Amino acid sequence: MENNKIIIYQVFTRLFGNNNSHCVYNGDITENGCGKMSDFTGKALQEIKKLGATHIWYTGIIEHATHTDYSQYSIRKDHPAMVKGKAGSPYAIKDYYDVDPDLADKVPNRMKEFENLVTRTHRNGLKVLIDFVPNHVSREYHSDVQPEGTSQLGADDDTSKAFDPNNNFYYIPDTELHALFDMKGSAPESYHEYPAKATGNNHFNADPTITDWYETVKLNYGVDYQNGGSTHFDPIPNTWTKMRDILLFWASKNIDGFRCDMAEMVPVEFWEWVIPQIKKEYPGILFIAEVYNPAEYRNYIFRGKFDYLYDKVGLYDTLRNVICGYDSAKAITRSWQSLGGIEKHMLNFLENHDEQRIASDYFAGSARKGIPGLIASACMNTNPMMIYFGQEFGEPGMDTEGFSGRDGRTTIFDYWSVDSIRKWRNHGTFDGKMLNDKQKELKAIYTKVLNLCQKEKAIYLGHFFDLMYANENGWKFNEHKQYTFLRKYEKELLLIVVNFDSYPVDIAINIPSHAFDYLQIPQAESYEAVDLLTGEKEMISLLPYKATETSVKDFNGKILKVKL
Repeated sequence: MENNKIIIYQVFTRLFGNNNSHCVYNGDITENGCGKMSDFTGKALQEIKKLGATHIWYTGIIEHATHTDYSQYSIRKDHPAMVKGKAGSPYAIKDYYDVDPDLADKVPNRMKEFENLVTRTHRNGLKVLIDFVPNHVSREYHSDVQPEGTSQLGADDDTSKAFDPNNNFYYIPDTELHALFDMKGSAPESYHEYPAKATGNNHFNADPTITDWYETVKLNYGVDYQNGGSTHFDPIPNTWTKMRDILLFWASKNIDGFRCDMAEMVPVEFWEWVIPQIKKEYPGILFIAEVYNPAEYRNYIFRGKFDYLYDKVGLYDTLRNVICGYDSAKAITRSWQSLGGIEKHMLNFLENHDEQRIASDYFAGSARKGIPGLIASACMNTNPMMIYFGQEFGEPGMDTEGFSGRDGRTTIFDYWSVDSIRKWRNHGTFDGKMLNDKQKELKAIYTKVLNLCQKEKAIYLGHFFDLMYANENGWKFNEHKQYTFLRKYEKELLLIVVNFDSYPVDIAINIPSHAFDYLQIPQAESYEAVDLLTGEKEMISLLPYKATETSVKDFNGKILKVKL
């Protein structure tokens, strides 16, 4: 039986293998270099698997707008004013049917190199996820490798209409785009677009600002936003069939799932229609949605047929606040309870390409402070956990790379190299010689926790019981700084406790009689417990009328395993 705890390792593909330790601010590809798909060697993939990963999300595979000129390979140049950063955003898709040329050793072989990457990843025991970006495309979208019998997005649009159910884009008729920023970029000519198209973040006029997703245009799925959001889904809009074809194209490359960017900006009716069609041909394929509106969660799971949704505004935001000391650990209970039974469908994480690094000055300022959050989010339920490359080394994300300033994030717009990843890789040897002790210690903790998620049936299959309600105003328990819960499967019980405080604590945990009944735990004055994080043994009592005593280090936790 397959362990069904999914651990996703998200990696920004073009940054992973870049060895340049002297990148310059806003440097181009010749100055700063670029990682390749071939940097994911068998050795690299084995090391990622050792961390505990089951899936790798290669972020930025599909061809997107860039400053780099690939016109010698019959790839159209992009206007620099409509590209963010020298490398460009992977969410400004320029050709849905192609692989980003930056990632290839030999540009003409880029699709073959991607297919080899998928094969190599599978051979090393990992599954492959890629982005699907359904809501918007680059302003200059053009497919150079459009399959026979399919037509370009927008090719048959009636541009005299602001909205038509069969248009792929939304227009501002008879109006030139006049964005409220310099439309020259580094080009001699300004960027021209007539008639102007609506911008990707639902900006339905001809003057996007610098804070809009100005480099993208919104795709039309049959919703007339300017007339009260009236829907036109019958007959099936043209965009629907084009996007289905794109999903089928990538699914045929033997990938294992899609992470769907801003899925909630696309009507749930489209997902309800398309996902079952893809799953019919590719039964095991996963669909993960980036969704930020809790009122829509059930809709996207039960109607839209998504397997998993981002738990960003719930658990991520809560844990971030607890780690930073802005909220009580009691809020973690409120967070999962607010999901009302759909928590198995949520994807937990503490970092991704959109969020600030835990170790950055803007979040916790120290990777260690994130450890209790890691243990809680990885071990609370049977649902997936995701980490972002470099998180396991405490990557601070405090570089000023170019378009991406000093903001606590690792850039998605610039050619750059990630210090901790470069040191870990050490030219493909992964010998650990360049890592410092703190980085090695943190990686050991991540490896331990993520692998326990695979090994321990109580984590990937078991029941969950939150103990916080029985520990409020505890004699030796601070419910604002500690969080504790049980996981149980058959005769194995895990007592998990984390400490968000900056000093070690001796604590006493009340386990209510309801927990003994619900989980069928035999009471005993003395059980041998093993802390799975350290291998150390201790004797604990499991009784409803007597608190269970243990101690926890600062910014740390314990996973005490008892055989009943």
